[in-house]
Amino acid sequence: MTARKALTYDAFVALATADPAVVGLVLKGSRAHQGMTTEHSDHDLYVVLDDDRETNLSRFAGHRTTELDLVIVGLHEFRGTAGMPGFDRYALARGKVVLDRLDGGIARILADKALLGADEAFQEADKWLDAYSNSLYRSVKNARDGHALACRLDAADSIRFLFELLFALDRRPRPFNKYLEWELARFPLPGWDSAELLNAADSISATGDISTQRRLFAKVEAAARRAGHGAVLDAWGEDLHLMRPQ
Repeated sequence: MTARKALTYDAFVALATADPAVVGLVLKGSRAHQGMTTEHSDHDLYVVLDDDRETNLSRFAGHRTTELDLVIVGLHEFRGTAGMPGFDRYALARGKVVLDRLDGGIARILADKALLGADEAFQEADKWLDAYSNSLYRSVKNARDGHALACRLDAADSIRFLFELLFALDRRPRPFNKYLEWELARFPLPGWDSAELLNAADSISATGDISTQRRLFAKVEAAARRAGHGAVLDAWGEDLHLMRPQ
């Protein structure tokens, strides 16, 4: 345990680089996001192994300290999604390649993770559009009926679903909240002003303001219909009137 705690990022990278079984190293988290590193930031590192080679580095599986957090994975698993936490998709999509012995293959895998498949994205957008509409509808009803806290809580829930939806519409994995502003500043969502969107999300999460929710919904509805998700909205029937600007 003492030896593990003493292991530094630089020392491990040197060890891994010298091991021919390691085909890739990918740094993720704050150290892969320019300007996001703090004095508390550790090094989150994916270690990708050749499935057909033996290595002693497997002994570091699960290694985690305040300095270094390792995920050791075979190349086949790294290419796919089985066995890999879904929340890591965004982290890897914005990961920094430290070592790539596949002639750019590791970088291509990361690029693939940054783009949702067309069918996958469409299904995800359908799901998150319905969840967003549901929370918005509940928030508006709660405000109407005098349930201020419930209104704000449902409004805050709706913002989570909203960002899942908007990123799915652009076929991108949703960033962690920590990186949301970072992501939108560098890679804006098509058709959306990042500052206006974030300001609306901030206001809605804090106050549950109904007029702001309705104005935002009008923009979301238009974008969702353009992308072919009208059936999800139409299923709400006359309840849509409560969500739209009055």
